[in-house]
Amino acid sequence: MAIGKPGATVLGLAAVSFLCLSLYPLLGVSFFPRTDAGQFVINIKAPSGTRIERTEDYVEQVEQIVREVVPTDERQIIVSNLGITPDFSAIYTPNSAPHTGFVQVSLRAGHQVGSYEYMRRVREKLRQRLPQLSAYFQSGGLVDSVLNLGLPAPIDVQVSDNNLNEAHAIETKLAAEIRQLRGVSDVLIPQDVDYPALQLDVDREKASQLGLSQKEIVDNVITALTSNGMIAPNYWIDPQNGNPYLLAVQYPENEVKTISDLKQIPLRGAKSTQPTFLDSVVKVSTRPSPTEVDHYQLFRVVDLYVAPRGEDLGRITQQIEKLIRDTKLPAGARVTLRGSVQGMRASFKSFGIGLLLSVVLVYLILVAQFASWKDPFIILLAVPPGLAGVLLVLLFTGTTLNVMSLMGLVMMVGIVVSNSILIVEFARHLHLAGKPIAEAVTQASRARLRPVLMTSLATLLGLMPMALKLGTGSEAYAPLARAIIGGLLVSVVVTVYLVPSAYLLIHRREEGQQRATT
Repeated sequence: MAIGKPGATVLGLAAVSFLCLSLYPLLGVSFFPRTDAGQFVINIKAPSGTRIERTEDYVEQVEQIVREVVPTDERQIIVSNLGITPDFSAIYTPNSAPHTGFVQVSLRAGHQVGSYEYMRRVREKLRQRLPQLSAYFQSGGLVDSVLNLGLPAPIDVQVSDNNLNEAHAIETKLAAEIRQLRGVSDVLIPQDVDYPALQLDVDREKASQLGLSQKEIVDNVITALTSNGMIAPNYWIDPQNGNPYLLAVQYPENEVKTISDLKQIPLRGAKSTQPTFLDSVVKVSTRPSPTEVDHYQLFRVVDLYVAPRGEDLGRITQQIEKLIRDTKLPAGARVTLRGSVQGMRASFKSFGIGLLLSVVLVYLILVAQFASWKDPFIILLAVPPGLAGVLLVLLFTGTTLNVMSLMGLVMMVGIVVSNSILIVEFARHLHLAGKPIAEAVTQASRARLRPVLMTSLATLLGLMPMALKLGTGSEAYAPLARAIIGGLLVSVVVTVYLVPSAYLLIHRREEGQQRATT
């Protein structure tokens, strides 16, 4: 029937294939498939100015919610960290002030419920019981950290501005709008600009008269509040084992508890003849202060972490970019998107260019092999139905278009092209042997149907366990398997009709011209 009406067959199958390709906007887009890391991290931020004791109470309540959601037989350990210490160890924690902290939950091997499902359940209970807390959930896995370029979020809306308060106001406005977007799970601004702080204004004239410099005053204050380990680190090396130990001088723990105590700190300097109190040379006042000042490429920045509810990053990113375009920015302010979105777009662009170049290269090789410009074009007609099959299966299974599914797409193109070559090459051989074009196409389709089916079925059956996520870590490779399976399923069915019909349609006129000349 297809051979009897080759024109209608080619037009119909091509139209259906390109119609399926129009479903691409409905497909979710992500960088890599989401995998279960076997743990999750809850970043918590209480209202600015919350004391460390109150933050500890909040963390205890969060831990209790985790114990209620994650059963004991699936929970391995819970580790909490809150506040910061004023030394170099603050570099290794995401906490920025006494009102911030994080809770890390590790699951046992072989847990029945995935970590992302537990994150969803804990998130719902947190919003019900502790709405005053700002919480941001992340998997805490190494793979996500690498994909996010070291950031805790796949989408980081970063505002750079010389005025830090102005940048924070822009982020606050964007955060309120992004929270309303469909598909957004968590939104967090890690920096605060209104944390209560003390400002020390040194009267340099009085300090000079007393033989004190500004550095000496600051060193005395740091020693009183923490220790001299930050300003004058000293080490003692054990002569027996060679281990170094940090030696530091500090005030007793409860010596400075109020502002009055702070003002009574005695100051000493190299040129001072007698000790004096802090309030005699320093004016102490309160002011709001940023909890941390971050820089990116020498510019001050404020971050806004956005986590999607699922894997789809493309649709959320487009909505966020629209909000950014509609936001009126002051002079000197700039908004950029960082995180895995950058890597995703760069990878997709590279894959698109690579796929196009590979198809062109295959076409040129086939031109040289067949000594024809038409037959390679007929062979490549099997590619659009394969692409349509990939989109249909990804949509049906709820799988995003990511790097792994794109790799499966490239592999699928190679398989379907090889199947198409079998039919075209054998039909060409029969036609050159003297058979009529219609008979040659019919015999080639029947003769090559078995090897095409055997190759395709072997590939499909071999990839089926991977596509069904059977096995540890298989969720990372499931998109690859599903892309190959979808492309082969559709392409095998369509190729045995589309390619022979196109071959007959193109070469039938040549056969008529040859008969007319003879």
